Amino acid sequence: MEWQSFAATPLESADEMRRRVTDKAIVDPDFRSMLVSNPRQAISEELGVDLPDDVEIKVHESSADTLHLALPTTEISEEQLEAIAAGRCCC
Repeated sequence: MEWQSFAATPLESADEMRRRVTDKAIVDPDFRSMLVSNPRQAISEELGVDLPDDVEIKVHESSADTLHLALPTTEISEEQLEAIAAGRCCC
């Protein structure tokens, strides 16, 4: 994939991006290790994008007795709202 800025990336839903990264981590132990130790680099390389510096990434590994849930934000910025209204974003 050609390298590009995050803002110029063809829009892909957050679920699709998460699924793509998760699927690769399941079958590629080296990628999984990098995803845990350096998630910004792993995701940037897999998706071929530069992630904004203000985006914080946390990776948690679930186990047989631990389940991690990610709850969506309850606040939406004006910019996000405009993107949703224009059909460009799936927050």
